[in-house]
Amino acid sequence: MLHILVAFLASIIGAICGIGGGVIIKPVLDMLSNDGASAINFMSGCTVLAMSLYSVGKELVSKNPTFDYKTLVPLSIGAAIGGILGNQLFQTIKSLFGNENIISSIQAIGLGIVVLGSLIYTLRKDKIHTIVVKNTVGIFVIGLLLGTMSSFLGIGGGPINIVVLYYFFSYNTKQAAIASIFVILFGQLSNLGISFLTNKIPSFDTTSLLLMIVGGIFGGIVGRKMNSKIQEETVDQLFIMIMCVIICICIFNVFKYR
Repeated sequence: MLHILVAFLASIIGAICGIGGGVIIKPVLDMLSNDGASAINFMSGCTVLAMSLYSVGKELVSKNPTFDYKTLVPLSIGAAIGGILGNQLFQTIKSLFGNENIISSIQAIGLGIVVLGSLIYTLRKDKIHTIVVKNTVGIFVIGLLLGTMSSFLGIGGGPINIVVLYYFFSYNTKQAAIASIFVILFGQLSNLGISFLTNKIPSFDTTSLLLMIVGGIFGGIVGRKMNSKIQEETVDQLFIMIMCVIICICIFNVFKYR
């Protein structure tokens, strides 16, 4: 029940704020469960992948798909390669320390820094001048970095995707959400794909994973419906509040796994 409840509620909040559920699922499970860093990374990745597949599929069949292919293609390719690099980075640190508590602590520190940076940007975004990257190599590198980071941290994407897409491409909310979904989709596909190919799938509870996937998809559906009924100012306030909560959870997890 813990897993489906976390996935469901995280996906509702993620869909309302446009940050996805992985950035909430990962630290909350680190805090409340004893599944281990590898299992939580894998289950969170599978849940995020299922949610992104649903979202992309829904967008593809919509009447007015808004795909900027000149940006999405190199961004997605970069994210796919980044997903592999992030997976390898996780495995390297795992073999180096041989202790999953240390990995969880490192991830908590990394996630806390990323979310804090996103929070600062959000609070000051009205004073920040955005740019538009059009160079294909530059777009690829951005996707590479986002894919690597999200794969290693096991979060899928989260607020950092939205912040980066806002700043480097001057996207509006709709465009950033779509591009973020593609980054998450290809990053997690390659991340999980390399785990299967190298036979480095951690031990996990199959029932918990299936419940998380179901809870994640239905939470996303509910969250999108709620988003359409909530004022933008309220969404912004919820977004800031959730990032503050995630930072607090990350601090707790650092001390829990030290």
